[in-house]
Amino acid sequence: MAQRGNKGATPLSPDPAPRAQEAPVSAASTDPEATITALGDMILQRLDDDKAQDVVFIDLKGKSAVADALIVASGRSHRHVGAMADHLLRALKEHGHGKARVEGLPHCDWVLIDTGDVIVHLFRPEVRQFYNIEKIWSVDAPHRTQAS
Repeated sequence: MAQRGNKGATPLSPDPAPRAQEAPVSAASTDPEATITALGDMILQRLDDDKAQDVVFIDLKGKSAVADALIVASGRSHRHVGAMADHLLRALKEHGHGKARVEGLPHCDWVLIDTGDVIVHLFRPEVRQFYNIEKIWSVDAPHRTQAS
């Protein structure tokens, strides 16, 4: 019986394999507030690039346990809302937020993207006017002001 391919093979070393050099941890990755700010900025930039209309950023820090920020924007049509949602989901995935939950994509009247820290609502103008999300969450809303 002929020996098989062990000729010239080197035995395995008992030493552990060398580790890849680890990248230094940036301050943004350790500071949750900086991470949330960077996420919000990235989302706002993506929406601006996609020509979103009437973009509103609502800071919820200390006001709600649901999220730290809420972003509301409008698209011109079903197709525009769907494209903005698709582009935003791709950007989130590229930046390490690929587990965002999405609702409303099939119809694209109102698409909700929940990243955990930032919630994004994308509407067609008529649907946005009907639900008036900004009034519910806005600090300046009439139902939240104190009576004199």
